[in-house]
Amino acid sequence: MSTEGARDQWWLASLGRTVVWARLRVREAGTAEVFDSDGNTLAYDSEDTARAMLMDAEFVAFDGLDEEDALERGFSLAEIAPPSGNDDAQLRPHMAQKLGGSA
Repeated sequence: MSTEGARDQWWLASLGRTVVWARLRVREAGTAEVFDSDGNTLAYDSEDTARAMLMDAEFVAFDGLDEEDALERGFSLAEIAPPSGNDDAQLRPHMAQKLGGSA
């Protein structure tokens, strides 16, 4: 779900065979917020600050991953897709994704 004037980007981190998602939403005013796997929405003064926080937490941008990067993290791109839902309440249970066998 995207709100008017906002741009969403999906980020992920991998912990063993679990992929943890975070949604970075850039607002029209240039501020940003991150919806995390705990259901929290964290506000930031800019997209750059939000991206730096995600990178510090070892998240990578989903749209920047190629198959080789994914395999190094322990999964195939074919195994994953960003969560979807009509609102944050529907997204929250899908923000951590357990994967099947080894990639």
